[in-house]
Amino acid sequence: MGFRQRFGRRVLKIMGWRIAEENPMQDTRCIVLGVPHTSVVDFVVAWAYGASSGITLNIMIKKEFFFWPLGWLLRKMGAIPVDRGKGSNVALSSIKALNQSETMYLAIAPEGTRKKTAHWKMGFLTIARACNVPVYLGYFNYGCKTVGHGPRFAVSDNPKEDMRKIQAHYASMNLKGRHKDCFSCGDVEPQSLENTVL
Repeated sequence: MGFRQRFGRRVLKIMGWRIAEENPMQDTRCIVLGVPHTSVVDFVVAWAYGASSGITLNIMIKKEFFFWPLGWLLRKMGAIPVDRGKGSNVALSSIKALNQSETMYLAIAPEGTRKKTAHWKMGFLTIARACNVPVYLGYFNYGCKTVGHGPRFAVSDNPKEDMRKIQAHYASMNLKGRHKDCFSCGDVEPQSLENTVL
């Protein structure tokens, strides 16, 4: 085990987090969802989880945060600067980055905001289809301070149905965000994907 993995595990331990018992990701190019996203602390937990698992989670962050010395540190942690201004297309930037990489774990918060919303952004499904990569259903559970990834989800040609299944899976997990009142899976019937072959 290298320094990065040991350091990642140390960070999680100091923060009081543990990694769920699960199988490693099978793919070297994929999207990893981070749910629920209610705090900037999620970024630190996600980074430490990735590091302790021996991978780098690449997270798209507003380019405005990439000033010295924070920008250097964010790049070292796997963050990718992205222009979210008028006329920019984050999905196209993500597709380009994934297609140009042999190994990339693109971490995305599908809620698209730290505020409570039932309408999750469907951009990650567009990216997954365009790059022909699977989606891993990553999660943070502040209720028991457990972080991990759930099942591997292969997207279909029906993004609305894919989103319904994904939100239903997360609803079945009873997750707690750092800010408990800021998380919603929408109006879906909870249904786990754990035993589904995808």
